[in-house]
Amino acid sequence: MLVELLIAAALGYFFGSLPFGLILTKFAGLGDVREIGSGNIGATNVLRTGNKLVAFLTLLGDVFKGTLPVILIGMMYAAYPHGLVAGFMALIGHMFPVWLSFKGGKGVATYIGVSLGVLPYVAVGFAVCWLVMAFLFRYSSLSALAASIAAPVVAYFAGGADYAILFFLMSLLVIIRHRSNIERLLKGEEDKIGKK
Repeated sequence: MLVELLIAAALGYFFGSLPFGLILTKFAGLGDVREIGSGNIGATNVLRTGNKLVAFLTLLGDVFKGTLPVILIGMMYAAYPHGLVAGFMALIGHMFPVWLSFKGGKGVATYIGVSLGVLPYVAVGFAVCWLVMAFLFRYSSLSALAASIAAPVVAYFAGGADYAILFFLMSLLVIIRHRSNIERLLKGEEDKIGKK
């Protein structure tokens, strides 16, 4: 059991730590995405390069790396907690990738990816909340924060307390990673979606 959980954690972390934003922007000749905007490797900051295709591909990659380890571990081990461990560690890997000195993204797309693999109802709730907030206020960070607060509630009603705890912990990490955004929002200095 312990060995299986360690394998689930390692696999989740490995996939989560793949820096698609950095790889794709460099491949597209857009330079180092860490040197523009917020310095983040996620899709929102990649969008600030002005290349919507690369930003979209980054989004897909960051979602996929959250879903894939959950599915793979589910195929390898039928035991209940393994997929949750793999998903949680995928988020950790995205936020703290060993390849980038543990300086990664803020986890929103990977959060959705993990949700798709673990409990799709949460992914739907997260995405709907994010889209509504983004449409109303045009702030990616505010949308992510609102969706992160809503997700554990959806998880509780869709899957029960264990799932709610997992998503609460993931949401807490996302909120902590957005602390600089929270400060800018409070000061009225946060960039809106689409600004280069």
